[in-house]
Amino acid sequence: MAKVLTVGLHVADVLGRYVSAIPEGQGIALLDEIRLTVAGTAAATAVNLAKLGVSVDTVGVVGDDALGEFMSRTMTSAGVGCDRLRVSPTHPTSATMLPIRPDGSRPALHVIGSNAALTADDVPDEALDGVEVLHLGGSCLLPGIDGAPSADLLRRAKERGITVTMDFIPTGAASDPDALLPCFPYVDYVLPSLEDALSFAGASTRQEAIDFYLDAGVSTVIITMGGEGVSISTRESIDERLQAYEVDVVDTTGCGDAFSAGLIAGLVEGASVTEAAELGIACGSLVATGLGSDAGIVDRTSLSEFREATPLAVSGVTLPPAAVPSPVWG
Repeated sequence: MAKVLTVGLHVADVLGRYVSAIPEGQGIALLDEIRLTVAGTAAATAVNLAKLGVSVDTVGVVGDDALGEFMSRTMTSAGVGCDRLRVSPTHPTSATMLPIRPDGSRPALHVIGSNAALTADDVPDEALDGVEVLHLGGSCLLPGIDGAPSADLLRRAKERGITVTMDFIPTGAASDPDALLPCFPYVDYVLPSLEDALSFAGASTRQEAIDFYLDAGVSTVIITMGGEGVSISTRESIDERLQAYEVDVVDTTGCGDAFSAGLIAGLVEGASVTEAAELGIACGSLVATGLGSDAGIVDRTSLSEFREATPLAVSGVTLPPAAVPSPVWG
């Protein structure tokens, strides 16, 4: 039985670097690299957990198509348990095209597809057997389980003594509060990027956002801030800051999911939240050095070597784009 269960978004990413502009008409732009990768706040987190040596199963839906076959095969090969990765005959696999800019940022062209087919029936009670951490990833983009069904899932998890982590993707739609607010009282660790944290909370400062999520019932608020590191807050300790690592950024895709994986791996191993978050920062920073959500992380040994060899970034220093030392990820 797996120690971690990830539930939510499973996405096939097609990434190209570097794209400064889309050609007019039928013009062509020559790129350095194009890759197809497993992505999504449930899928990418699961793959990185498996690479870190953590026993992990995943719950989600892919289409009965080439992308779905790629997702299932790749995740299984990485060591992720995919018995509950359902194939929908009526939905295409969720996919995103990502033109990566020279600074590592990326706009997204997305098809929701099979993620819309995920329902509460995909996570029965027996799926929680033996689980120590449940990670719900991609709320607000999971119409079949957003809101009350997700809250019920998290409630069932808490009744079993399972630690709950959650990452969400606010869309700005009127449905977002209904998707998230019922879940927060059951969440041990919420893991938004600073942009997402501010957006959903309607906050203009990090402190306002922290207060919002704690007041909504979350036990620990961990906000990822790219090159500025991470902020950790509980009711007893507000805005503990941890630094990111100094790296040359290639692509920021999947850095937040890598952070989630590192944090969860640390929690499973009994680390303190600060120690677990430091492991998560290393994972996010390392993924920023390559193209795609699966870049950088190979195994726990290479991650340890990265941490030993790589200095921490200097906070509060503005550098020219060519010298940006750390990832702008969330």
